[in-house]
Amino acid sequence: QVQLVESGGGLVQPGGSLRLSCAASGITLDDYTIGWFRQAPGREREGVSSISSSDDSTYYADSVKGRFTISRDNAKNTVYLQMNSLKPEDTAVYYCAARPTPYVTLNYLRYNYWGQGTQVTVSS
Repeated sequence: QVQLVESGGGLVQPGGSLRLSCAASGITLDDYTIGWFRQAPGREREGVSSISSSDDSTYYADSVKGRFTISRDNAKNTVYLQMNSLKPEDTAVYYCAARPTPYVTLNYLRYNYWGQGTQVTVSS
């Protein structure tokens, strides 16, 4: 059974940082392209970042480019999203997702497995 579990969310002040983790069981994350997505109340799910299974190439939404970094730790079967210079508009539930192809994409319809999400709130 495939399970993705996000952690690391919380309340942070504007300009602060958080690191989200996506730990997997039932699959080897190194074999999957991983995406991070977010959804704020009343808004559509938005792609944030993706890392390829083939060469660890990465892709970022323009809204987070230069502030967020996606990475893997294969030994821990975990993918991370380092979020710096956080803004109130980054407030959302953040989800990780996996797809068994090597191509990065921020289209959430292309992902097969999803975690339950972790809340990130950026507020003073």
